[in-house]
Order: sequence, then C-alpha cells, then structure tokens
Amino acid sequence: MENKKRVVCVEDEPAMIDLIRLILGRKGYEVIGATGGREGLDVIQREKPDVVLLDLMMPDMDGWEVYQKLKAHKQTKDIPVIMVTARAQSIDKVLGLHIARVDDYITKPFGPQDLVESVEKVLLRRERARG
Repeated sequence: MENKKRVVCVEDEPAMIDLIRLILGRKGYEVIGATGGREGLDVIQREKPDVVLLDLMMPDMDGWEVYQKLKAHKQTKDIPVIMVTARAQSIDKVLGLHIARVDDYITKPFGPQDLVESVEKVLLRRERARG
C-alpha cells in the first residue's frame, strides 16, 4: 500500500476545501480540511501533515497568526506551508510572504495545475532538504 502524502487545508470556505480535496485527491493526496485558523492549528498538531495549505484571510485567526504559531512549535516548524491569497491582496502581502520565508504561495482563483505544481514543488524541495 502506497503511503499517501497528507495535506491539511486551512480555509474558512468549505466549498474551497472540497475543491482542493477534489483536485489533490485525483493526484493521490489525502486532504484533511479545517475551517478556520484555530481548528487548523489543532488539526495540524494532530495530523502532522506533509504540507499545509493556509488561507491568509480567515475571520477567527488569520493565516499569518497560524503560520507564526506553526513556526514557533518544534513539532510543526518544519512542515512546509503554502499560503493561499486572494488576487486582490496588495503587494505588501506578497513581500511579506518572501520575508516570512513561506514555502510557496498561490493566488485565488487558481487553476488545478497551479495547485498541484505548488504542492509537488514544495514536497520535492522538502525531500531534497532531508537528503
């Protein structure tokens, strides 16, 4: 039995989680959804996924806060994070992504191929880093 790569998707819109689950599921990924930042942190701590897809704009706790909390914990600091931003968000957000050393980011609306390529790129980089 093949060991599926696990992706936790932290997103406040259930329809977006379903879409991501559909896209990545076709490629053999297991997608675990979490609606909102607080739930996302709990799920990430519990599941220790291979990669996290993290929405920047959420009502309860935004993506930055979740990201900082992940990076502050020994058990979760090495999990790659892909930020998901709305296309309308300003350039300072994008610059922030570089400064914060987020592994990658994709903008909504994104195509299925963009999502898959981002996840595969980040996972490949992680495998190489482990050597």
